[in-house]
Amino acid sequence: MIQAEISSIMPFFIVRDVPSSLAFYEERFGFEIIFKGPEPNDIFFGIVRRGGAAIILKAVGVDPVPNGTRDIGCGIARWDAYLHVPDPDALAAEYASRGVEFFQPLKDNDDGLRGFEVKDADGYVLFFGRPVSQIMPNNVLQSTKS
Repeated sequence: MIQAEISSIMPFFIVRDVPSSLAFYEERFGFEIIFKGPEPNDIFFGIVRRGGAAIILKAVGVDPVPNGTRDIGCGIARWDAYLHVPDPDALAAEYASRGVEFFQPLKDNDDGLRGFEVKDADGYVLFFGRPVSQIMPNNVLQSTKS
């Protein structure tokens, strides 16, 4: 049987105000707005993209509920999205130059990942990073440290 391709996955974030959220992702995180609508004077749905990563934003009249608000204060399940970045050091430098506030700074974390965390305008936590080491096709562990 031929396996059909799945090209991407997009987190779906409930936001307070779609135009404000779109502007935040564009101005702060360097994402491109690829859809806003459904009508120019009634924007309650939008999609932003940067490289192969995209996020859906929608206002539905309820407050956002980021994972961190449901994490019982342990801090172990606060990410709302993981965005794979081959060079998190370079992206962290770009974001610092844009004045982005880091929720967690660039570091190698306890999960074996190198990256950083930021919060968006609605409190969603995004992790940008990559594994410190990865399993290659021949089952050999390869370090990806910078």
